Amino acid sequence: MTSTNSVVEQILASIPGDALENLRRVDRLWQSYKQDTLTLTEVVKWNSEPLTTVNWDVVICGGTLGILLGVALAQRGWKVALLERGELRGRDQEWNISRRELAELVELELLSADELEEAIATEYNPARLGFEGGSDLWVTDILNIGVSPVTLLDRLKHKFLAVGGQLFEHTAFAGVVVHPNGVNVQAGQSFQARLVLDAMGHFSAIARQARGGRKPDAVCVVVGSCAQGFPKNDTGDLLVSFTPMQNQCQYFWEAFPARDGRTTYLFTYLDAEPERPNLEDFFADYLNLLPQYQAVELPQLQFQRALFGFFPCYRDSPLKLSWDRILAVGDSSGSQSPLSFGGFGAMIRHLKRLTTGIHAALEADLLDRQALAWLQPYQPNLSVTWLFQRAMSAKVNQTVDPNQVNALLTAVFQQMATLGNTVLNPFLQDVVKFSALSKTLLQTAIAHPGLVFKIIPQVGLFTLLEWMVHYFNLGLYAGLYHSLKPLQPWINQLPEQPRFYCQRLLEAWQYGSGNDYRQT
Repeated sequence: MTSTNSVVEQILASIPGDALENLRRVDRLWQSYKQDTLTLTEVVKWNSEPLTTVNWDVVICGGTLGILLGVALAQRGWKVALLERGELRGRDQEWNISRRELAELVELELLSADELEEAIATEYNPARLGFEGGSDLWVTDILNIGVSPVTLLDRLKHKFLAVGGQLFEHTAFAGVVVHPNGVNVQAGQSFQARLVLDAMGHFSAIARQARGGRKPDAVCVVVGSCAQGFPKNDTGDLLVSFTPMQNQCQYFWEAFPARDGRTTYLFTYLDAEPERPNLEDFFADYLNLLPQYQAVELPQLQFQRALFGFFPCYRDSPLKLSWDRILAVGDSSGSQSPLSFGGFGAMIRHLKRLTTGIHAALEADLLDRQALAWLQPYQPNLSVTWLFQRAMSAKVNQTVDPNQVNALLTAVFQQMATLGNTVLNPFLQDVVKFSALSKTLLQTAIAHPGLVFKIIPQVGLFTLLEWMVHYFNLGLYAGLYHSLKPLQPWINQLPEQPRFYCQRLLEAWQYGSGNDYRQT
């Protein structure tokens, strides 16, 4: 790592908005995770006395992505309060997603087709996959849409208010007391509701209390920027690596055309051990390698924004809370694989399932912890990706061939490419299917047996055995869903409560096996 970060200071000082201090603020949080010194605050409490009044059906804490569920529930007739600690306004940096995934917003009638088009800032094709020592692969229509969060949230805010939702900006969540008949949310004022949704993201105080303040099992660190001055390039990068492992980290890169320049990211998978570098050091490496990555010198670039953060991941995800009447959604629940950044794409993937499930739970008054746990079920198609995360990373003192990760990814993606888009495209969108995974692993093992055996000591025997359980369950879930989905008309005729549980079980098999994915 670079010992002095004067280049980081110089470039971030030129960006409006005090980017350098913001980086160091996030770095201090990262340091507290590594040192395990973050204070654990009890924000959820229990009171056995019933509430005298309940004014809301649902209170959603966290507006940036919570508004998606807010609109969906409010237009179904529920009384919804949306709490946001600041102003509900999207960031300037675009969210990249696929058009197929975005269609969910129109299907759920959160936006019209015209409103959705207004929110699309950029669109490009194709995108590259490439690893040191291998040949590049090109794909289309994967994360090729850049959505303007400013425009999207503005349209959703107007829709939310139009269908009867109430927005409370500059209203920061402080705590919640669970009562037998409702919850009392404290946020400068009190909100009494039947149900509270925690949409406060990776660093939710509710989720942290639920996990007992323990360190994450893995972390994805991301640094990058949006800048002007690059050579003209209308293509993107989804997953690229051009260096061997260094500092016990394998560096990966993404790049997307943006409305006001080109966005480039460096990211890596690691644990939260104290010896890990800080974000400022990662940013120094990003700036040091960026000229080689994009064939441009730093003085040619005009930096518009600096991007940085880290995303903690936990094996026991999605998170099931131990309290009645509270449900974690989005990044708070960990309902994404440890390979992804979560956020917008993960919320969109589960939006329909969560909307119909929460609506059914409210209708049937099934708001205890056991019933709500069915809305965040075990998903083997996410759990199997922990093996991939370990194969793409190294422990602090582990000896790994510096070229091993690149060699593995080159081999795996070559096999996926030969199997076609039905195998490759879902994986690139954080969806793993049993048949696709089985074919890929079999062909890779046949073509590169020595490489596969090298991975076993890297990931560890326990991780491998645990993965085998999830792999078996992935196949089981796929079989159960395909066998029993013809029962859907019968499920629809059941009384309210049994219908709720049967529908959630069928959805658990569907999403847990990746069969929610639609190719077009």
